[in-house]
Amino acid sequence: MNKKILIGIAGILTAIIAFSPIFGKVHTSNAVHAETAQPNLATTCKSAMLLDANTGTVVFEKNTKQHLQIASMVKIMTLSLAFDEIAKREISLDTAVTASENAAAMGGSQAFLDANAQYRLDELLKSIVVASANDSCVAVAEYLYGSVDSFVAAMNERAQKMGLSDTKFVNCTGLPKEGQYSCAADVAVMFKDLMSNEKFFEYAKVWMYDFSHPSGRVTGLTNTNKLIRFYDGCDGGKTGYTDAARSCITVTAKRGDTRLICVAIGAENSKTRNKEVSEMLNYGFANYKTVYAVQKGEVLGEYGVDGGKTDKITAVAQDDFSVFVKCGDKSDVTLQIDIKGLSAPITKGQKVGTVNIFVNGEKCGTVSAVAKNGCQKKGYKDILDDFISEW
Repeated sequence: MNKKILIGIAGILTAIIAFSPIFGKVHTSNAVHAETAQPNLATTCKSAMLLDANTGTVVFEKNTKQHLQIASMVKIMTLSLAFDEIAKREISLDTAVTASENAAAMGGSQAFLDANAQYRLDELLKSIVVASANDSCVAVAEYLYGSVDSFVAAMNERAQKMGLSDTKFVNCTGLPKEGQYSCAADVAVMFKDLMSNEKFFEYAKVWMYDFSHPSGRVTGLTNTNKLIRFYDGCDGGKTGYTDAARSCITVTAKRGDTRLICVAIGAENSKTRNKEVSEMLNYGFANYKTVYAVQKGEVLGEYGVDGGKTDKITAVAQDDFSVFVKCGDKSDVTLQIDIKGLSAPITKGQKVGTVNIFVNGEKCGTVSAVAKNGCQKKGYKDILDDFISEW
C-alpha cells in the first residue's frame, strides 16, 4: 500500500541523515542542514541558532560551538533535571518545600522567599520559569538533592549523558561564577529536553501573577520573556542577563504544524536581542514548514489475521514522521507499508509491521505499525461453531 504526497523540501535529499547534529538519533523525522548560504541574521549577537524543533534541522547558525556565559539560561538544565527527578520519584507538586536561609539570601532575579518558610513545589517551579527566581532554584535544588553542590554535580552528569561536550555548570542559577560555560548548540539540546514537560509550557505562558508567601505577603512576578506576549506563536522560553553574558534568550514558537527553537547569546540588550530573535523566527516561518508524512494514530488499513476470533485488525502508525521542508521546492514522499503474516492472538498496541518513508526514492525513516484493536485466538468452541455454521 503506497501513499504519495507532494511537498516542498530543502536541498538535495541525498543529504538526509539518520542522526541529527543537534538532538542525536532521529527515529521519526528527517534531519538535514537546511541552508548552505547563511541569511543576514543575528548580526550583533555573539552566537545564535535557529532550528526545527521536530527534526533538528538547522536553518541558521552563528558560532554555535563557542564557549560562552549563558546567564540564567543555565536554569534550562536546572528545570529539566528538577522535572525529571520529580517524575522519577513520583513527587507531588503539592509537596511543601522549606526555603533555607541560603536560598532566601540569593541575589539577582528572585521571588523574595522568606527563610525557613514553606512553599509548594509547584509555586517554586513556576517562579523559576516565569521570573527566573534564583532563590527558588536553590530551594528546589536543596530539596531534591540535599545540597546545591550535589544538584550541580547531577546537572553536569546529565549534560554528559546528553552529549553536551561544550557545557559545564558550577551553579544552578547562572549567576556569575568562574568556570561555567555553554554554547548555542548545547543550549538547543537542553531546551528541546525541557520542552518535553507539559508543566513547563503551562508555566511559560503566564504573563504575570502574584506569588503568595506563607506570611501573607505577596510578590508580583512578571515573565522575563516578553516574546510570549509580543511574538505570534511564542509559547515558551528562558531569558538571561549578566554583565559577562550580556543579554541571552532561548525561545520556541509554533505556527501551524511548524515549531521552531531559537537561541541567542550575547546581545547588547534585551531590545536588540528580542528584535534579532523575532527576525530569525520570521525568516524560519516564512521560508520553511513542517509536513507530516504520517501521523500518530493514522489508520494504515485493515489486515487479515489467521486463527483469530475476528478476521481482521486495523493497523495504525505508532508515531509521527515529519519532514521539514523549504517552501516552494517540490518532492515526492512515499509510504511503503509492510504488514503481513499476522496470526492471533494480537494485543492492542502490538507491533504488526513497519511503515517505510521514502523521499524521492531515498529511504529516510521508519515508523512502527501497531494494532488499533486486539484479536483473540480462536478456541475449540469457536472452531466448532464455525464448523456448524458452515455445515
